[in-house]
Amino acid sequence: MGHEVTVLTVSEEVEEREVTDQDGYTLIKQPPKLELLGNQIFANTVGDLRGLEDFDVVHTHSHLFFSSNVAALYCRMANIPIAITCHGLNSQRGPFWFSRAHLRTLGKWTYDSADVTLCYTDVEQSKLRDLGVDADIAVVNNGIDTNRFSPAGQTHPDIANQSGQAIVFVGRLVDGKRPQDVLAAFDTVRERCPDASLFFCGDGPLRDSLESTVADEGLTDAVEFLGRVPYQKMPSVFRAADLFVLPSRTEGFPRTVIEALACETPVVASDLEQTSKIVNQTGETVQVGNVEGFATAISDLLSDQRALSELGKHGRAIVTTRYNWEETVQETTEILGQVAEIGDSVIRDKTESTSSPTPVVKDEI
Repeated sequence: MGHEVTVLTVSEEVEEREVTDQDGYTLIKQPPKLELLGNQIFANTVGDLRGLEDFDVVHTHSHLFFSSNVAALYCRMANIPIAITCHGLNSQRGPFWFSRAHLRTLGKWTYDSADVTLCYTDVEQSKLRDLGVDADIAVVNNGIDTNRFSPAGQTHPDIANQSGQAIVFVGRLVDGKRPQDVLAAFDTVRERCPDASLFFCGDGPLRDSLESTVADEGLTDAVEFLGRVPYQKMPSVFRAADLFVLPSRTEGFPRTVIEALACETPVVASDLEQTSKIVNQTGETVQVGNVEGFATAISDLLSDQRALSELGKHGRAIVTTRYNWEETVQETTEILGQVAEIGDSVIRDKTESTSSPTPVVKDEI
């Protein structure tokens, strides 16, 4: 699109600073040197931010990351345009009390320091306003590549080779994602669906305890831990699965939900305000922490193959209509251009706009 882009990120995949040229952008990976209350911190954060004056705009992600907080401070001091994308207000890694305290103090300051905040739903926008954030806020639908995430293509062999139906959990194995609830529910699901299997795609501090529970409950023949699956292979995971389950305590607008739906895989998820409208049309929502409710929802759907198929097709229709990656990229680029004073129009708060895209799915397409 004619832009020069540099991405700076923390990555557990590298042991030392790594700079590579990707498809049209520069990627800088820094290994985490410290994890403080769920926040991964890399060495020389400030040093890596030097030279930002050479950029037209800085785009950070989530107030929860130390690098975003430091970038906001640096940009304000150096008068560099900055945008921040909200990926949910509470941490899934750290203690909830710390997450709330951080949000009301440093988090709010970080959002107020930005020239614009991007949200994926009007729910998040409203919550930021309730928090007292005065800066400009724009709602941009999250988007995915629906050509990559589609029902046609290779399937993950470990999942596809199972004789029964496959349930997948995708995400970090941390308390905020509640993978333990999936496992507890699965024990009950097996009573109605004895051939069902459960696959955990992801890694994290809860893995050891989850594996111990699997062994103690005698579920080793039905539960498999795939570890961290490369992103380019994730479509094969969703294609092979009959159902995607996400019982998170808190989320922003998780891409995994629309990635699963794009592959025609129905979803059972927590009844979070940000995702309930789309999930209620393409699966089932359950109260956070209600293990029995998750077990019932999963069992009911797995027992009705026709419903699974219809929900999957409806899910893909919704995603291709409302969560197209090209539209997300175009709108985000326009907003960043406005922040950098490249565009012709002025950023405005979309709270009162009647022409902005619908941020959440309606009851019908």
